[in-house]
Amino acid sequence: MTESFTERFAARLAGYGDRPCIEFEGRWFSGAEIAGYGSGLTGLLERAGLDARAPVGLVVRNRYAHAAATIGLLAADRPVVMIYSFQSPEAIAADIERLDVAAVLADPQDWTDPVTAAAEGIGAARVELGARAPTLAGVGVPRPRRPIGGALAILTSGTTGAPKRFVVRSAVLEHTVFSVTGGQAAPDEPPELAYWPLGGIGGVCQLVTAIYVGKRMALLERFSVPAWVQVVKTHRLRRVGVQPAVVRMLLEADLPAADLSSLDFVMCGSGPLDVATRDAFEQRYGVPVLTAYGATEFAGSVCAWTPDLYREFGARKRESSGRVLPGVRVRILDADTGAEVPTGQSGILTAQVPLLGPDWIRTTDIASIDADGFITLHGRADGAINRGGFKILPETVRAVLISHPQVRDAGVVGVPDGRLGEVPFAAVETVAGARVTEDDLLAVIREALPAHHVPVAVAFVDELPRTPSLKVSVPGVAALYRRAS
Repeated sequence: MTESFTERFAARLAGYGDRPCIEFEGRWFSGAEIAGYGSGLTGLLERAGLDARAPVGLVVRNRYAHAAATIGLLAADRPVVMIYSFQSPEAIAADIERLDVAAVLADPQDWTDPVTAAAEGIGAARVELGARAPTLAGVGVPRPRRPIGGALAILTSGTTGAPKRFVVRSAVLEHTVFSVTGGQAAPDEPPELAYWPLGGIGGVCQLVTAIYVGKRMALLERFSVPAWVQVVKTHRLRRVGVQPAVVRMLLEADLPAADLSSLDFVMCGSGPLDVATRDAFEQRYGVPVLTAYGATEFAGSVCAWTPDLYREFGARKRESSGRVLPGVRVRILDADTGAEVPTGQSGILTAQVPLLGPDWIRTTDIASIDADGFITLHGRADGAINRGGFKILPETVRAVLISHPQVRDAGVVGVPDGRLGEVPFAAVETVAGARVTEDDLLAVIREALPAHHVPVAVAFVDELPRTPSLKVSVPGVAALYRRAS
């Protein structure tokens, strides 16, 4: 009988033994400790009378206990539904009530009165994820729960609206691992640096991949430049995954190049990275930036750059997000007719990932694919602004804004207009000491783009509103316009 992904994952976890597995807040936890945390947790769930396939809800934080709980649940083949902790207690409680999970797992600080009442209201068992061991705070009322149909229900980034959950089957996690490693990771490599939110696909990719290939992992509760650099320097990391916002932060920090000298490359995903920032980072630190494109519904990447591809094509295809991964098929379709467009033309990206099944998955991303199989992203179709019949892609306006030397980052959204339906509005973060004005930026846009692309207003903010995965939040930028009007 063929061994399942879950069985292989559990075996890899057991294979650590007393070797270090996860570093958190300066302490290494062994594989045996993590396996013990997981078995203790599953034992509590059994004591509470939960069916083995009943989903449990995890109010997730980037802490050792939450990572160990996720690993333990996956190894035990217990379905887990992620709940973001980056919400008010009332919002967490509403999620619990809506999900109707059999148990709720949360850090002691998240067991607020509203969360406790919500768990008790649906008859869910209550588990406190202590720093060293989980404890059962309430048994709940065992009853049949609707299965989720997979191993994990992870959260989308929430860039354009409230985060949604996407169910990932355990077999699909094979693709997750391959999209991170390209099949070339080894246990004796330096640790994986994990700081992406564990409730989303980025954090899950890092967590699952590290255990599956037997690597160590350095876990950060949240990103900061000093903490990130400290891990890179201490462990002499050779590669690390980053978001576009992090590339900009590292560039702006103007670090000594020696701080990043161990890196062979950084892999950048979770959103578009403009060519100017990519070029500036590479010139400043001498570290190649290999971009990738994926989405939650693909449980990993669809295309990516590799070091070999970078050496051959990097200078000629700077705007591309990389070549389609082996085994993945991509089509670019006309948004109106659904017909496949010729090579090089833009349309809606659809992809077929074998481990996900035979269906073609249609995204809302506008892309093109060239004759060499490289994909270039051009924005999101669902974010297009219809200004009196003229279509505007926010990324087109944003690209002009961030080309200004005094603009660190920007967000562009459509806002209601009584006459034209929608008009573009922009919010920008500027670099320290910037003296740029709204008129300056509008003039730059007028010079670069047709008149209908010019925003009705530009707001200057100290920090753009962001999702937990550090993407600019569209609802958050729209709220800035409402507050200003």
